[in-house]
Amino acid sequence: MPIITKRPNKTPLGIYVHVPFCRSKCQYCDFYSMATKDDKLIDGYLDAVCDHIKEAGELAPGYKVDSVYFGGGTPTFFGADGMAVILTTIRRNFDVTADAEITFEANPDSVSDRLLHRLRAEGFNRVSLGIQSDDDEMLKKLGRPHTYAQAVTAYQRIRKAGFRNVSVDLMYGLPGQDLQDWQETLDNVLRLLPEHVSCYALKVEEGTPFYQLKDMLNLPDDDAQAEMYLTAVEALRSRGFRQYEISNFCRKGLVSRHNMKYWTGGEYLGFGPSASSDFAGKRFTLKRDLQSYIAAIRDGGDIMEDLQEIPTRERAGEYLMLRLRTTSGVSAEEYERLFMLPFAPLEEVLEKRRRYFQATQTDAGRWVLTPKGFLVSNDIISDLLLAQDNSEPLKRI
Repeated sequence: MPIITKRPNKTPLGIYVHVPFCRSKCQYCDFYSMATKDDKLIDGYLDAVCDHIKEAGELAPGYKVDSVYFGGGTPTFFGADGMAVILTTIRRNFDVTADAEITFEANPDSVSDRLLHRLRAEGFNRVSLGIQSDDDEMLKKLGRPHTYAQAVTAYQRIRKAGFRNVSVDLMYGLPGQDLQDWQETLDNVLRLLPEHVSCYALKVEEGTPFYQLKDMLNLPDDDAQAEMYLTAVEALRSRGFRQYEISNFCRKGLVSRHNMKYWTGGEYLGFGPSASSDFAGKRFTLKRDLQSYIAAIRDGGDIMEDLQEIPTRERAGEYLMLRLRTTSGVSAEEYERLFMLPFAPLEEVLEKRRRYFQATQTDAGRWVLTPKGFLVSNDIISDLLLAQDNSEPLKRI
């Protein structure tokens, strides 16, 4: 085990652990996961991911881990014992800060009092609960393995176990859903008083069961989805939530520290099949196949599916694309200092969008998108990237 010297000037780092096991696959899910409880496969995954963490820890002595996120798949289906082993391995091989945000995703059907108390004792301090809808018929259509009553019970158990930072996931734009349905979902779920809410529009991705049925799903049109989105923004604002990203809302001071790394260019390391990383100036994705991942870790083979060094201009584009997802937005001074590219052509684009109430400037001079701007963010980003591509680098003084 490497000796880790704790220093206050270390670079912050996030760690993501991908747990690829589920009780069943949802109809819309395109994440890498499998519906299995094969003990041999699960044991192989646990050994491989822990060995991978040990190897990576030796390469990161200059980093301090301030967020750990267990996603999937369904980490709670995988179980508390395995999660505890992985977290212990992370702590032994990385410098994890005392106040690190340590999150696990949970499905309502795989939450038990024993699991929750074990994870709380191990140091997990944040839960992301996948509720999605309060309509049992809708949950069946989505392929969710739980009822809304189970979701409420799971939430109550999470609170009883002592968790004080709970996020809930909700989806809108669902088959046959109308605005009233969505408003009722928001009203019912917000009565639970979570600290954080993520609201995602259903996306029918190629390769999912829903994709084969997309013409028969009776999905709300773009205008209806836009109305649902703006309704959620207002409903959450009126209940004291602050929107800090297109789809994410929180009580004061309770942003998802881990996810903010993705949106603000922070560094993170991913473990497990299909996990992505942005570390030491490189971006890489691991093999999207559990057996290949296990074999590569065991035999010292190549575990990467993709490895890139990102050119400065591409990083500049990512800065625009990701930062404008957040309500912190972008800064002319920051952009020019980081990338040595002129902000003036981008400001022209944003000024035009300001006239349509899609962009605005904060008192600090940062450009941010409005809720209406978030609805057309892809178009705005495309215009900004085109302006950036046509700009000449600034001359160094």
